[in-house]
Amino acid sequence: MDPQTASAALLEIAARAPVVPVLVVERLADAAPLAQALVAGGLPVLEVTLRTPVALDAIRAMAEVPGGLVGAGTLLTPEDVRRAKAAGARFGVSPGATEALLAASEDEGLPLLPGAATASEVMRLLERGYRALKFFPAEQAGGAALLKALSAPLPLARFCPTGGIGQNNAAAYLSLPNVVCVGGSWVAPGAMVAAGDWAGITALARAAAAIERASAA
Repeated sequence: MDPQTASAALLEIAARAPVVPVLVVERLADAAPLAQALVAGGLPVLEVTLRTPVALDAIRAMAEVPGGLVGAGTLLTPEDVRRAKAAGARFGVSPGATEALLAASEDEGLPLLPGAATASEVMRLLERGYRALKFFPAEQAGGAALLKALSAPLPLARFCPTGGIGQNNAAAYLSLPNVVCVGGSWVAPGAMVAAGDWAGITALARAAAAIERASAA
């Protein structure tokens, strides 16, 4: 899949909801009910980070949940890309971008949201054809103010900021015209997942889904 097609696919995915839950699944038994709770709250696009032994199986389980669209996060190597695609991930997310990772995603046909935190990194990805990018770590890299500053000189780039974003500051990012969605873990707190508080997670998801955004394209 060429980068232009990948970015177009990711922008379509991002348009489905203003917030993409970033999920660290510790127990496989939690995967399906967690996905169901988030989808019920209006957040159908889910990112499962490859940080736990059950992550790939969690992707498989969540992929079966009606209405959900599951991707794999924390992709670092070509092997990560291949394993994520085989598990049923519909898209991938990486904290940065390397030549090997980009090439593997293109070869495997897995739409990738590559990470960038500086103007030079954004320019290199735009040059290759990537228009949909992850801004990470968002708060530590300069936050909404930096993204606003990048919008004029780099108008083609569209971002999904992740890192330090919660209910209190998500709206500031989503008010920017170059932000299509934000990623965050606040909609699925570990304590609520461990307790099986699916109704509480649905309520958090519903509140997140109601945040207005300036652009989804």
